[in-house]
Amino acid sequence: MSFEIKLPLFEGPFDLLLFFIERDELDIYDIPIAKITDDFLDYLKHLEKMNIEVASEFILVAATLMKIKAKMLLPRPQLDEEGNEIDPREELVKHLLEYKKYKSVIDELTTMEGNRLSREKRGNVLKEIKALSEISNVESELQNIDLYKLLKVFQRVMVRYEYEQKKPAHEVVQYPYTVENQKTFLINKLTKKKKLSFLEVIDFESNKIGVIFNFLAILELLQLRKITMSLGIGFNNFWIEILEEALVE
Repeated sequence: MSFEIKLPLFEGPFDLLLFFIERDELDIYDIPIAKITDDFLDYLKHLEKMNIEVASEFILVAATLMKIKAKMLLPRPQLDEEGNEIDPREELVKHLLEYKKYKSVIDELTTMEGNRLSREKRGNVLKEIKALSEISNVESELQNIDLYKLLKVFQRVMVRYEYEQKKPAHEVVQYPYTVENQKTFLINKLTKKKKLSFLEVIDFESNKIGVIFNFLAILELLQLRKITMSLGIGFNNFWIEILEEALVE
């Protein structure tokens, strides 16, 4: 099992760099890169001796410092498009200044947060309930109750009870139909009587749900080529007849 130790002074590599700059009173715009690199690497070695896991961000900044140090030792400096010499420390200084700015804002926000948390919030329910329980006198309240007040309370209770009794209730009814069962039912009927009108099928199950399931069963039997359909006499009437192949099955 590995343990991660967070030092309070240096929560990140830029925090450590700012510490070195402020400790030695260095100019942040003209950082002595060799000295600050050596101090930074010595700090990482100190962490390793204490068996503290070094975060990857510290290693990245250490590599950046050594890269800047190597660039400053080169005899040929880098030039920009206008021919001016590019300071290898420029990007590092930019990041340090930005980090310093945000760090100062975070410190201020932390102070404001602490002040806000130290204040008592409005609407302390527990405290209010305790205060009410101390000042309320149940016995004195009972002394003020008379027959009229009791009747008024009883009347309100009865009105609410009647409302609850008359409140509409939703009940789900499970119908005993499935398409498969109705298909078997119709095949059995057609086996005894090879031709049926739709009006006769309606009479088998006269309720709305039963008629729907029987109609769906007829459609599936037509698709399976087990019955045939022909127009009948009357409005919306037709005949269904079982096919010979279905009788063989």
